[in-house]
Amino acid sequence: LAVLAVPTAASAQFGNKATRPSVVPPQGEVRKVILKRCTMCHGIDDYAYNALDRDGWIALLEKKHDNRLASMLSATERDTLLDWLTVRFGPSTKAFPRAYVPPEITTYYSDAEANALTGRACTGCHAIDRVNDARFSPDRWRVVTVDMRERGAKITDEELEKLVEWLGRTKGTNPNQ
Repeated sequence: LAVLAVPTAASAQFGNKATRPSVVPPQGEVRKVILKRCTMCHGIDDYAYNALDRDGWIALLEKKHDNRLASMLSATERDTLLDWLTVRFGPSTKAFPRAYVPPEITTYYSDAEANALTGRACTGCHAIDRVNDARFSPDRWRVVTVDMRERGAKITDEELEKLVEWLGRTKGTNPNQ
C-alpha cells in the first residue's frame, strides 16, 4: 500500500502546472509602448518574476533581445518602459516565486475557518471588503494569494490551497454563487 501511495503523491505534485503571475497591463504611455513593442512577441507576466533596479532591467532586456534593445525602442519608449518596470518590479518589490506548485489538498475550509484565515492573513493590509467584493476563478485566486504571500502574508502552502479552494467556491467568477 505504501508503494502505491508514493507514485500517486508524486504524480499529483508534478502533474500540476506551476502557478504563474498575472500582470495587469498599465495605463497611459507605457501601455502604448508595451502593446506596440512587447506584446506582439511575448506577454508581460514574466516581468513579475523579477525585482530589479534600472540597470538590472536594462541588462535583462538586452540579454533577452540579443542586445538589440536600442534598435527596437526609441529612447523615449525605452525610458517610459524602464521607468514603469523599476517602479512596478523594482528592487523594493517582491518578485513572484518561480517554483510554487500547488499541493494536493484533501480537506477543505468551512466558512468560519476561511474567514478566520482571511482575518489573520489578509486584513493586516486590506479591508475585508476588498476580499469579499472580489470575484476570481480559483487559478486567479491562487495567483493573487501567492503574490500576497510573497508580499508578507503569513500563510502555508496547505492553508493557501485550502483558501484558494474556498475563495473559488464562495467568491468565484459568478457573483450569484
